[in-house]
Amino acid sequence: MSDVLHKLPEFIGHNLALAALFLVLLLGLIVTQLMVMLRKYKELTPASLTLLINREGPLLIDLSAYADYEKAHVPGSRHVALSQFDPEHKDIAKAKDVPVVLIDKDGRGASDKAAQRLVKAGFAKVFTLGGGVLGWQQAQLPVAKGKNPG
Repeated sequence: MSDVLHKLPEFIGHNLALAALFLVLLLGLIVTQLMVMLRKYKELTPASLTLLINREGPLLIDLSAYADYEKAHVPGSRHVALSQFDPEHKDIAKAKDVPVVLIDKDGRGASDKAAQRLVKAGFAKVFTLGGGVLGWQQAQLPVAKGKNPG
């Protein structure tokens, strides 16, 4: 091990671009992890969402495209288009003190944007579903199909 450490400065000197790329990637990874740790909402796994549903009865909001929502959604979730998502809407605003779980198709964006808006509006318990509806399906959990209930 000490032989490797003695040769490290020589390796870096001969491979400056590679060493710089490594440092940039490492810094990016650290910054990303810090941002995840410091955000005011949490990402749930499908299993932890199941526990939350059974224990606390959260408000489930699906931000997927409506066609995707009709094909498959987490049972009990209500569809709201991201363009129409408003934390001050009466049906959402009354849930300030209950857990709110934001779901999108794949867990890559829409739910994070909406979660940030809820936190900014003063919601106490905000969550996103990691992997979205696709992650839910990959966990082999049941999905509902069709329109919004009610």
